[in-house]
Amino acid sequence: MSESHGTISWTELMAWDFKIAKEFYAKVCGWTFSAFPGMEDGYAVAHNAAGQPVAGIGDMKEFGMHESIPSHWFSYIAVDDIKSSVELIKAAGGEVKREIFHVPNVGQIAIVQDRVGAMIGFVQPDPS
Repeated sequence: MSESHGTISWTELMAWDFKIAKEFYAKVCGWTFSAFPGMEDGYAVAHNAAGQPVAGIGDMKEFGMHESIPSHWFSYIAVDDIKSSVELIKAAGGEVKREIFHVPNVGQIAIVQDRVGAMIGFVQPDPS
């Protein structure tokens, strides 16, 4: 996970068929998977051949997503100060879709929408 302000920090596939998604990317990209602690049935971290984490795959059913939302890739931008970044989104004409929340061993996250309607996550990583 990249931690420099303004860089893409993480990307994840949110999929309706968690098992098939993992099988597909294992075959196509050679990824292996480990369960994310506390979310063993609903989120897996993908690792490349060198064992480095490269992406996540989440089960949309486990996350309670509305069935009208298709499977999709979703990215997160690292920020130094999530509260300020959320305020900047609002001031620039964007919208907060999910207020700041904490993911253990990851950091503070907010889900926002930019002025053209694109969704993105902001993440202020936990100190190492």
